[in-house]
Amino acid sequence: MTMSHDPTGPLLVLAAMAEESAAVTSRLEGPAPLKTPFADGVTAVRGTLAGCETVVVTTGIGIAAATAATTWGILAHRPRVVVAAGSCGGLAADVEVGTLIVGDSFTYSIADATAFGYAPGQVPGGPERFLAEDAWAAAAEDAARRAAGPTVPGGAQGPGHRRGLMLSGDAFVTAAIAEPMRERFPAALSADMETTASARTTAALGVPFVALRAVSDLCGPAAGQQFHLELDLVSETSARAVEEFARSLAA
Repeated sequence: MTMSHDPTGPLLVLAAMAEESAAVTSRLEGPAPLKTPFADGVTAVRGTLAGCETVVVTTGIGIAAATAATTWGILAHRPRVVVAAGSCGGLAADVEVGTLIVGDSFTYSIADATAFGYAPGQVPGGPERFLAEDAWAAAAEDAARRAAGPTVPGGAQGPGHRRGLMLSGDAFVTAAIAEPMRERFPAALSADMETTASARTTAALGVPFVALRAVSDLCGPAAGQQFHLELDLVSETSARAVEEFARSLAA
């Protein structure tokens, strides 16, 4: 364990976009903006979430942005655990919009060193998958279960949560590339542009990591599937689960 991890430290919440982080910061008691070392694109707020001291960082979009902001968040605040929040694209054919994805394993969607004997998504020198510790993944899944409730207008019950593999890469997963990606990663539930980078950074710095991101759109939906929900709706789905996760830390 490195000095970056403090078992009494705050919860560090990461979200790529301001709309995603706002759903969490709106739940904070005593929110106060924090100064960051970044010229632009990164903001941070500290407060109390469900009784747990929490730092919410808006990282910006993409692998490099997530890596930089996560590194600063960890070194500056020594969190007990890091959680990725916000939205993602649904990749598994049976995932529906609104589904809360509990990430417990992570890899890069477009990394390809298979010519040298590496697994799809594996970067040379790194593991095939970055894995959440079982206890933290279970706590995140419990939080997702407690947070289950209406996720679409009119009070209709949302499609719940799924736990498993999340992919990340600096390419938006369009319908044209969704099916080949499913073939390469048959267990993958979702795709985004930040989570694996944050998982890799937390692993390097010895801090536990999980993800609670909700599906806003489908990567190549099947006929008859609803394929999009507004960002503010899925951000609230994610934020409810993050709040329940924070509550479990404060208990």
